[in-house]
Order: sequence, then structure tokens, then C-alpha cells
Amino acid sequence: MMLKLRLTSFLLLSVPVTFARVHPRASNGVPVIDLGYAKYQGVFDSANNVTNYLGIRYAAPPTGDLRWRAPQTPADNSSVVQLANTQPLPCFQAPTGEASTNPLETLSKRASAPGSPTEDCLFLNVYFPGDIIPVEPLPTLVWIHGGGYIMGGADTFTGSDLMREANNEILLVIIQYRLGLFGFLAGSEVKEDGDLNAGLLDQDFALRWVQSHILQFGGDPSKVTIWGESAGAGSVLQHIVAQDGRTSPQLFRGAITSSTFLPSQYMFNDYVPELLYSEVVSQAQCTTANDSLACLRTVDAATLGTINSDINAGGFFGTFLFVPVVDGTFITKRPTEVLKQGTVNGNALLSITNANEGTVFVNQTAPITNVSLYASTLFPKFGSQAEVAAQLYANLGTPLQQDDLVMGESIFICPTYYLLNSFPDSGWKGEFAVPPATHGADVVYYFTRYNLASQSPRTYVLLSVPSSQGTPEFNNTDFLTAFQTAFMSFVISQDPNDKLNPTITPSWNLYSQGNTEMIFNKTIDGQPDVDVDSTDNDLLQRCNFWNTVGALTGQ
Repeated sequence: MMLKLRLTSFLLLSVPVTFARVHPRASNGVPVIDLGYAKYQGVFDSANNVTNYLGIRYAAPPTGDLRWRAPQTPADNSSVVQLANTQPLPCFQAPTGEASTNPLETLSKRASAPGSPTEDCLFLNVYFPGDIIPVEPLPTLVWIHGGGYIMGGADTFTGSDLMREANNEILLVIIQYRLGLFGFLAGSEVKEDGDLNAGLLDQDFALRWVQSHILQFGGDPSKVTIWGESAGAGSVLQHIVAQDGRTSPQLFRGAITSSTFLPSQYMFNDYVPELLYSEVVSQAQCTTANDSLACLRTVDAATLGTINSDINAGGFFGTFLFVPVVDGTFITKRPTEVLKQGTVNGNALLSITNANEGTVFVNQTAPITNVSLYASTLFPKFGSQAEVAAQLYANLGTPLQQDDLVMGESIFICPTYYLLNSFPDSGWKGEFAVPPATHGADVVYYFTRYNLASQSPRTYVLLSVPSSQGTPEFNNTDFLTAFQTAFMSFVISQDPNDKLNPTITPSWNLYSQGNTEMIFNKTIDGQPDVDVDSTDNDLLQRCNFWNTVGALTGQ
């Protein structure tokens, strides 16, 4: 869905990545970084021995005529030094779907999501160890937040958590990108006079910013790993298949996915995105305008924010309406088609899924107990294949449990195996199984100070953690070290076996070697249980089914 990749989107890369290693230091001793278009002074966090640069602008405000266009280079603001000590405001947010029927059949009015969002939200945070820029460039991790492409932000995550787990041997970047209808409005009108998949283009622009500027902070642009959870992991998948898997120059060497998210990804002019576009136009009172997109660009951002919230809340329970589309340029075809052809961006992959991914996205109090009906409601184009799916899951528990599995496997778990098959010589698979092991339950095991105070009550449910706590329930040192070290070792060396710290994790074979998975669990008596297993063959058969019907599910 997206783009006309404009030359301005790549201006950052026209500047050679050669920088003097001497930086002026402000009165507080923290280096001032000159990005050419702006100067930023960070803040040293002595408690964690990390220097933070919070709220760095990487793109111009996507407002006015830049709404639904590819991100642009920021205006020059280099005459003053800006203190980078404040978390950026999040992009406009929206709630997940809560309707009992197909999201295309009813678009109900709901209350707006909480928070203090802004349309001018294209900022990122940078963290480096100590108070002096590393002389030897460090492996760089770029974190892409999740939230169904409709919620989330940089302020939710404590960067020093990952820095500590990496023994301060990495440099970290946390990015924001346009969400909901601001980032993923599609349709022929947007294709004609805008850029599809604006949220993905923001991420791409941020990755190109990293290539041009991260050396100034002490990061190595040739050793970039991208990592995301949920829609962040879905975003990682999008960048792996972007431009038919032939992005030039390569923007990352490694990719990590935690709960890969691959909902229906339609062609930009399919009736689904066109219907959503028409609904936005109608609610914005732009129906009679000669140019509906031009009219939408004049609508107040807060009004669009309300429309964004209303439409998303009216979606089918547990679904997200404004998501990536196939635009023919950046995303050239359905992701599963690109993965099958074997051309991918990146050299190595680490993928983690949770044992019970689907549960929080299925209405547990008023479920659809006809599994065929549930599958056809989830995938409106499914037709007779819905009955085939129901038969595949018929002996797997109650109808509700079957719904849970249909949701979890089709959209989260099976796409992870599609990814792994595209990295036969450099892909590792893990599973987080500590009960309840629902979607998002793993987040507090690597972001151990996850900022739940910034989340809405519905987000608590999606994360499956109590709203009063932001630390792991299974707070076992050996388990935490094993789980966290897997990610950080991969960031540094692209191999979880090259352990950054000693752990209880046994030797971890490539996934292609016997469908090997590393299971992170605990025993009944509360001891860590980290061991090797093989993927269940019945699961792989169900995934094969989902892979063969990708044209109908939109994957």
C-alpha cells in the first residue's frame, strides 16, 4: 500500500556517512549532536549509565498538504541547540474493534481513545552507553512499537531496560510512526495524490535516518537490527518483503519478530480499503467535495482523530481496520507471495511467538460458537474455505478454543513460520510459554519497566498484564537472563548461541534443522524450564492450509 517513493524520501542518504568523532559538549557535559538540520543535546542518566536523546525530529510534520504523503526532510532549525530530554507525544491513537459482526457491516460511533496525541509525531529516541560517545561504533537496535497499527508510542518503553540487558554493548533507537487513518488510509484517491502506507514509509525514513546519522551517536550503521512486537513485528515483516525483498541500500542486517502480526493485507483499491476511505470521507463531511482527499487534508486533526477512533471501534472484535495494504511500489505484492519467492531484506532472523496468541482477540464472553461462521467473519472473502478451516480445528477443544486457535494461528503464529522458511540458513525460532502466554504477555520480560501508566484499559487486556504492575510475574533471575540474552546476543552477533551472558539456555539449532524451537517456560513448582522442542506437525499442516488460501485471507 503505499508509496510513490519520492526522491525526497531518500535525501538523507545522499549525505556521505562520514563524521568527525569530536563533538562539542554542553555545560552539563553531554555531547551536542549536529544533524545538519538541527542540533540536539542529550541528558545523562547516571542511575543506568546511559545517555538519552529523547524526541529527536527525523521528519517534517506530516500536516496540511503533507498529510498522507511520504515523510519529508525536516526544515532547518540548526541555529539553536535543543535539549532532548522529553518524551515525544504519541501519534493519534484508536481503540481496537469491539463489534460482534463483520467490521465492514457496521461502523459504530464510539468514544475516542485516551491520551494526548498529536499529528506532528515523527520523532525518535536514541540511547547510548555512558556519557561519552562510543569510540568504537556499536551494534544498533531499532525498536518498532506494536499496537495494531492504531496505538502505541515511544514513551511506553524504557530504553535503559534493553541497554542494561545488553550490558551497554549496543546503541538503541526507538521510533514513532503515523497510526490509524493518519498512517494507513488507502484507496485509489490516496494512490493518485498521496502515498499509501504512510506509516510504513515513516519507518523506512527513520531507518534511512539511522543509516545517515547513527554513527554520530556511536552506532554502527552496518550492524543494524530491527525488532518489533505485534504490529511492530508485523512492520518488521513488511520491511523484510519491502520492494520485493530488494531494498537498496540494505537498511538492516538482522530482524527480530515478537508475535508476528499479519492481518488481511488487501490491494490498495480493493473494496475493503475503498469502503474505509468512503467512510472517512462521509464522516468528515467531504462527500460533496470535488476532490475528497484535498478536502480531508483541510479537516482539523482532532476531528480526524475522532473519526479514526469511531471507525476502528466499530470493527469486528479484536481486529484492526487501518493496516498496511499492497501498494504495488513499496509493498509490491501480498507478503506471503514475496516470502515464497525467497528474496528478502536482511541476513538473519530471530522469531518468538507466544503459546496462546489468539485469546485476547476473541470475545471470550460472547463468542461465535460456529467456527465456520467465525472464520468467515474474520476473513470476509473466505467463502467455502471457512468450512474447511472449521473441519481442521474441529477436534481442538471447545468452539471458543477453536476460535482462539483460528485467530492466533492464522494471523500471528503461522506467518512466523512463513518468515522462518525464508531464512533457512540463519533463522531461529522461540516460544514464550509462561502461563498464560497470551499475546503481549512477554513484553514485560524484556521491557521490565514497561510504562503501563501510559496505556488505556483495553491495552492492558491486550498485554495480558495487570494494570497495576509493569514487572514480570515470573520474576526468576535465571529465566529472565536466558530470555533477554537471546535477543541481545542476536543483536550483537546475529546468533543467539553466541551468548552475551552465561545462561541456562541449551544449544539452539537453526529452525531449518529439524523445525527446532527453544521453549521458554516454567515448571509447576516455579522453576525455569528452557528447553528444545520441535514444531508440532499438525500445527504445520494447519499453517500450510492458511498459506495456500492467502489470496482469500489477504495475506
